[in-house]
Amino acid sequence: MKKIIVLFVGVVLFSTLQVIAEDPPNYIGQQSQNTITTAVPFLMIGPDATSGGMGEVGGATAPDANSMHWNPAKYAFIDSDMGFAVSYSPWLRKLVNDINLAYLTGFKRIDDKSTVSGSLKFFSLGDITFTDIQGETIGNYRPNEFSVDGNYARKFSDRFSGAVSARFIYSNLTQGQFVQGTATKPGTSIATDIAVYHTQPLSINGLKSANLDWGINISNIGSKISYSNDDQAKDFIPTNFRLGLSMGIDIDDYNTFRFSFDLNKLLVPTPPIYALDDDGNPVLDDNGDRVIYKGKNPNVSVMQGMIQSWYDAPGGFSEEMKEFVWVVGLEYWYDKQFAVRAGYFNESTMKGGRQFFTLGAGLRYNVFGLDFSYLIPTEQQNPLQNTLRFTLTFNFAGVDNQ
Repeated sequence: MKKIIVLFVGVVLFSTLQVIAEDPPNYIGQQSQNTITTAVPFLMIGPDATSGGMGEVGGATAPDANSMHWNPAKYAFIDSDMGFAVSYSPWLRKLVNDINLAYLTGFKRIDDKSTVSGSLKFFSLGDITFTDIQGETIGNYRPNEFSVDGNYARKFSDRFSGAVSARFIYSNLTQGQFVQGTATKPGTSIATDIAVYHTQPLSINGLKSANLDWGINISNIGSKISYSNDDQAKDFIPTNFRLGLSMGIDIDDYNTFRFSFDLNKLLVPTPPIYALDDDGNPVLDDNGDRVIYKGKNPNVSVMQGMIQSWYDAPGGFSEEMKEFVWVVGLEYWYDKQFAVRAGYFNESTMKGGRQFFTLGAGLRYNVFGLDFSYLIPTEQQNPLQNTLRFTLTFNFAGVDNQ
């Protein structure tokens, strides 16, 4: 039973490449990897094919129905009066064939300045067989996780907007099974996002129009999550800082380009390096806790963890810089009806090593839109290899136009 659950949780975490070992490298001499781990890493998976085709960039890209995940402040500048999108991705097809991510999001403009939106992200973890300590089957289960969001976005000026979101998170990984005599339970948390977005028109000779946009989204600011009644066994959720820059260029009535860049950083504590004695055993203080050799104590409050995440890396400034993930993306539209996209996602090998290219395409016809993306890892035998995403959008402003 214990082995099955450990294996299962490891596969789930590995699926998002937030972790590459069962235990974080906390000891001296094991500094080649120091990945930051969190609970519910599915919250960080890019759910839609539009941004997915551009390397998972979205902090300042053009507003669309899927802005909820990337920067909900963009909704205040969306052209449509109402719309929604449905996305689906078979996940980890390189390893298993029954893990899936589904995403539903929609928005409605209240007036010229205000827009409300919401979304549902559902992560199905496939069929899992639980066994007891003798290896006897005690049940087949289908663990799952989901989040439900609500958001309000408002223009503060003709060029600047802000948004506040609320999120409920539910994670049921063990279906109430006992682990080493301890009952488990679904983990729940409440979180919020705070986002801003700014768009600036540019005047460039020879171009029909251009604009330079930027946005900031601090997402998943919320309580720790636990899968048991032990108050000490609580984990951070993936609070994330996203800074986006994007330039859109309309060359003429038919050809449009957009270049985008995102910078991300998890705002949770970095695992420290713990002291060892001469025999290689952990050094303990008077309270029985391990003595930290380098870094900061990770057992802190959510707000303290967000603050110290900017300076707590045991390797100092050089390691802190490796915690930034950068993404670049390119999008081309012909006649606002057909799009091709490409992007690159880069994460330090010390912090997880996700590095991949993406390709994508999109089609718009009347009120409907269809997008898909394809992921190409930089190394072979990557569990994310050949990942596909599909998104179907409905733009109800098109009904009025017709």
